[in-house]
Amino acid sequence: MIKKTHLQFHNVAIGIIWLFHLCGILGILYGDSQWFVGATPLNLSLCFVLLMLTSRHAPKVYLVALIAFIVGMVAEGLGVNYGLIFGHYQYGEALGWKIVGVPFLIGVNWAILVICCGAIAADLAGNFFTKVLLGVGLMLLLDFVIEPIAPILDFWEFTEGVAPAQNYIGWFAVALPLHFLYQSLKIELKGNFTHHLFLLQVVFFTILLLQINTLQNAL
Repeated sequence: MIKKTHLQFHNVAIGIIWLFHLCGILGILYGDSQWFVGATPLNLSLCFVLLMLTSRHAPKVYLVALIAFIVGMVAEGLGVNYGLIFGHYQYGEALGWKIVGVPFLIGVNWAILVICCGAIAADLAGNFFTKVLLGVGLMLLLDFVIEPIAPILDFWEFTEGVAPAQNYIGWFAVALPLHFLYQSLKIELKGNFTHHLFLLQVVFFTILLLQINTLQNAL
């Protein structure tokens, strides 16, 4: 009965994130784009809560989430305030409340990405180091897709106008120990909520990237 209930909740959670992301794509491109971009904090918060709830049978995930949040916030703080790790950039207003210039939800997003990419890598790769590198690679892939449209969405913007190579090197350097931690803990997540959430983020930002001209006119 418990397994059946968990599976039902898992499927409902997947349905919710699909609905929110698809509505977000349509709303940003063809609807009230300002409102939907402004709802980004709500979407990210909901995804994080659902991720934590669907992962409750693997409590080590909470440790990874906490450490990834702290590491992500510290690294981003060094970047925003001192130009270290990722380069010189500033966050806009779309991601909500900030701590020393870094949106609280950026730390949350670091936690989401480390867990999702770590879980996918654990399922797809064979040995430990391949899992770690695949997890880091998946995070870099998503960052590569997001960077060109982040300024348009008022997420963040680099002083140079485009993300420098330092940004990707920094992502690799910060993500590597976090994925080492994730795989070291040998976390086994039930279901594939993490797979759906990562796929949706890639699809969401890829579609916006392909429709960048429409996006610029809408915003």
